Amino acid sequence: MRARLPVRARLSVPARPPVPAPRPLPAPPPGRAPRRSPTRPERAARALVLAGTALSVAGALHAAVNTRLLRRPPVPAPPVQGRLAVVLPVRDEAIQVAGCLAAVLDQRGVPDLQVLVVDDGSTDGTPGLVTAIGDARVRLLRAAPPTAGWLGKPNACAQGAAAAGKAEVLVFVDADVRLMPDALASAVALLRAHDLDLVSPWPRQLVGSTAERLVQPLQQWLWATLLPLRLAERSPRPSLAAANGQFLVVRRAAYERAGGHAAVRGQVLEDIALLRAVKAAGGRGVVVDGSTLAACRMYDGWPAVRDGYAKSLWSAVGGSPAAAAAAALALSIGWLLPPVAALAGSRAGLAGYLAGVAGRAVTAAATGGRVWPDALAHPVSVLLLDVLVARSLRGRRRGNLHWRGRSLPAGPATTGRTGQPSAPGERSWTTMAR
Repeated sequence: MRARLPVRARLSVPARPPVPAPRPLPAPPPGRAPRRSPTRPERAARALVLAGTALSVAGALHAAVNTRLLRRPPVPAPPVQGRLAVVLPVRDEAIQVAGCLAAVLDQRGVPDLQVLVVDDGSTDGTPGLVTAIGDARVRLLRAAPPTAGWLGKPNACAQGAAAAGKAEVLVFVDADVRLMPDALASAVALLRAHDLDLVSPWPRQLVGSTAERLVQPLQQWLWATLLPLRLAERSPRPSLAAANGQFLVVRRAAYERAGGHAAVRGQVLEDIALLRAVKAAGGRGVVVDGSTLAACRMYDGWPAVRDGYAKSLWSAVGGSPAAAAAAALALSIGWLLPPVAALAGSRAGLAGYLAGVAGRAVTAAATGGRVWPDALAHPVSVLLLDVLVARSLRGRRRGNLHWRGRSLPAGPATTGRTGQPSAPGERSWTTMAR
């Protein structure tokens, strides 16, 4: 018979074990403060760094695409059909003019070549050096002094173009440019092959001093990063333009339809203004690769860089303090803020810095520039550009800008292609100074 437990024993429930007390959180390691939520200014700063990094990455990608789309000269270049006139404006170019003319006269594939050297009041013996060349293709013109409303270079270029006779193509070249033997034939081939009215073959920029290495590559980097080349080639919008007066090739008919240099008589940056005038008259034009066609050392040393950019950067960013501030701010957010944040340990900032370096390196490799280690100093280049913009605007406002012994006009705003104030957005980020 089965033994039965007492009722009390059968109904008893085992007692629950006691609940252990919660363990205290471990103390932070010595020297490390407890984590806290970021403040509103910190969140805003992080968002700004992320925005700058996004801008830098987008710019690098655009530069990579642009440099692939950059039109390049044909090899070999076909001979030029018809007369071609080279206009060479000079003012105190005794050091440069002989070398420039030797390269121009050494061109291949240009059977009907005319060279018009326009002396703009030189006092250093430049005209005598031109006369000593002794080549029947070279003609020396003494430019009439610029009248009211005209700057020196547009005045000289206009007089040279007027003397070009029946030339079908006009080529404007600066004295410090050295053309390769096929430069003219190649540039004209690009002009005709793509049904363009103006091409600006961007010469390979030679640099020597640290200041030149920091500043000069920004010219190509700016248009490669900010200007959609294929759209600029087709669009009539004046803001979508890049040109470099060091080497400019234009159809004579398009030049005259645009009003020639008379249409840009008061422009410090007459090269980009001329392209805008050509576009406004229904023409098409764009910057093309000239790194294998020409070379130029634009400035020699920091004083020349400083003074050269002072005369024209106010125009390159729209000619007003507001436009200059906007340009400097955009450049600083995209290509200066991320590397500064990277120094403070920001991974996003590091990504932005590397993107900026990549964009600079891609552009330099595609345009004949120096890639390493110069690209690593890209933030310093942007900072220096900000400083030069501020200096140019200050000089413009005070009316103390000079170039080649002449005073430049003072005032708060630049003028557009017809002499009227430029419309918003008509800014050149691409031809920084000349």
